[in-house]
Amino acid sequence: MGRLVAERLALPLRDTDADVEATAGKPISEIFVDDGEAAFRALERAAVATALTTHDGVLALGGGAILAEDTRARLGEYADAGGAVVFLDVGLASATRRVGFNRDRPLLLGNPRAQLMQLMDARRSFYLEVATVTVPADGAADDVADAVLAELTARQSGPTSGPEAGA
Repeated sequence: MGRLVAERLALPLRDTDADVEATAGKPISEIFVDDGEAAFRALERAAVATALTTHDGVLALGGGAILAEDTRARLGEYADAGGAVVFLDVGLASATRRVGFNRDRPLLLGNPRAQLMQLMDARRSFYLEVATVTVPADGAADDVADAVLAELTARQSGPTSGPEAGA
């Protein structure tokens, strides 16, 4: 989704999962196996912190990045400074189709559907806490990208002062 939005806005895309893999020199699944989730999460927090201060474009975060309190704080500061934080609100059926039952996703081992549901439930309130824009993301990728752009446009043309500004 990030790629489509970035292309339509003619902005560069940066993916913090790719940053983590570049820093570690190995895929995320290997980081989990070799170093553990805590090591991965530390790399992820650092990648998000760096990207938020150095990247001028569309930034895609890994699904679990939102779990870190310092990441949520940084996203809040970014939003307070006028940046848009978009939550793509996807249902279980769509998430299952997108993710599949990919065994390269360490947090989905065992019963992938149940694990995915648990992860989504644990993360949703955090996404809503920091999002300045929430877009239902169960449709086709092009339709979701269009909805993101429409919401961003509406946000830019919205109020410039008062309690709603920057929301």
